[in-house]
Amino acid sequence: MRVALDAFGSDSAPHPEIEGAILAIKEDLCQEVILVGDQEILSRELSKYYFDPNRIKIEHATERIGMGDSAAVSVRSKKDSSMVRAIALHKEGKADVAISAGNTGAMMSASLLTLGRMKNVLRPAIAVVFPTQDSHEVILDVGANVDCAAEHLMQFAVMGSKYYEYFFKEKRPRVSLLNIGEESAKGNQMSKEAHRMMAESKDINFIGNIEGKDVISGITDVIVCDGFVGNVMLKTLEGVGFSIFAILKEQINKDWVAKLGAMLSYPVYSYIKKKLDHTEYGGALLVGLNGISVVSHGRSNGKAMKNAIRFGARIAESGFVESTRDYFERL
Repeated sequence: MRVALDAFGSDSAPHPEIEGAILAIKEDLCQEVILVGDQEILSRELSKYYFDPNRIKIEHATERIGMGDSAAVSVRSKKDSSMVRAIALHKEGKADVAISAGNTGAMMSASLLTLGRMKNVLRPAIAVVFPTQDSHEVILDVGANVDCAAEHLMQFAVMGSKYYEYFFKEKRPRVSLLNIGEESAKGNQMSKEAHRMMAESKDINFIGNIEGKDVISGITDVIVCDGFVGNVMLKTLEGVGFSIFAILKEQINKDWVAKLGAMLSYPVYSYIKKKLDHTEYGGALLVGLNGISVVSHGRSNGKAMKNAIRFGARIAESGFVESTRDYFERL
């Protein structure tokens, strides 16, 4: 399994990308990592580590797309950027997956322009794996499509269902539509129409609407929503997690009794922190494309990049893309 990694995507690039690539090779998560970016800088930084040089290669790229760059403009004007070159390597068959911790909008635009949409897919979506009380769930879309029609949500439901089925090896995952109420008559016209279409579909295991309070309860496997709602929900959940730990830390430091209680509860806090840690999940998958593009968090460290490589390799081996393409081509 060959992974093309944008070495100049993250906020602290190229250090997390290099560290992640070396860890991935040492743990045998893939056969080869191609670091894409400035060859001089990458060669100098790689010389500080011990690794198998036959399994980590460098693809030179002269430009970098920054977090503040316009997505559409930068993709067209910076064709020799590390991000665009990484996706091109995937398109050319020199890599099985492309990964970047850079500008999400640019990654989406570059992947769409280079790899193209699957036949009959109306819009690609960004899908994330999120922890729940019981296990995991797939949430999509979380930012690619701000304005959606019911038909788009219906396709997201199919892609999310197949994603869960192939990634977690579970047949007929439960699919829910994020709404302001559980009843089918709740929500705007788009939500009502999407509910009707999903309920009538035999291709998914639709169990109805889900409210925001139940998002991480574990009662469903796939949550479908438009990109505006999904992005706000995802960032809210991340913010709540950070705030809870900040409040706990503040209270623990107030007196020795609280510190003693914290010491006794450390295994529980450690488990919760690990479960909510974004570095454990690697990145978000761009579904609906003729290829595999993975977007990681801009604040990714070496561990996060290693897990992004693990994640990308698992997706490539799962057969998800091939199955999804076959489904939509039969429409």
